[in-house]
Amino acid sequence: MTLQECYAAMSGNYDDAIGRLRSERLVQKFVLKFLDDGSYDLLCRSLEEKNYEEAFRAAHTIKGVCQNLSITKLQDSSSRLCESLRNGYTPESGVLAEEVREDYAQTVAAIQTFQKESAG
Repeated sequence: MTLQECYAAMSGNYDDAIGRLRSERLVQKFVLKFLDDGSYDLLCRSLEEKNYEEAFRAAHTIKGVCQNLSITKLQDSSSRLCESLRNGYTPESGVLAEEVREDYAQTVAAIQTFQKESAG
C-alpha cells in the first residue's frame, strides 16, 4: 500500500497533505505518529466519565491533528462532535461520538495496513 492509497482508504486528501507539508517523507512521518496520539483514548475515557469539558478538548485536538494531516473524514466528524460538546453534552453528541469512533477505526486500520506493508 502506498501512502496515497492509505489516504484513499482513510478518506483523506493526499494532495492537500503533500501541499501542506511539502514532502511525502514528512507526511508519512506524521501519519505514522498519529497512531501514538492519545487524544482518541482521552476522548473515550472523558465521555465515559462524563467529563464533557475534557472530551471537548480531546475532540478539538483530534480535529486539529486531522486538519494538519488532511485526514478529511475524521476531521469532519471530530469537528461536528467538538461543536456539539462546546457547551456540554447533548443527545446529538452520543450519535456524533459513534461516528468519530467509526471514522477513527477506519483511519487507524488504513495507517496500520500502510505501516505493515511499507515495513516489509
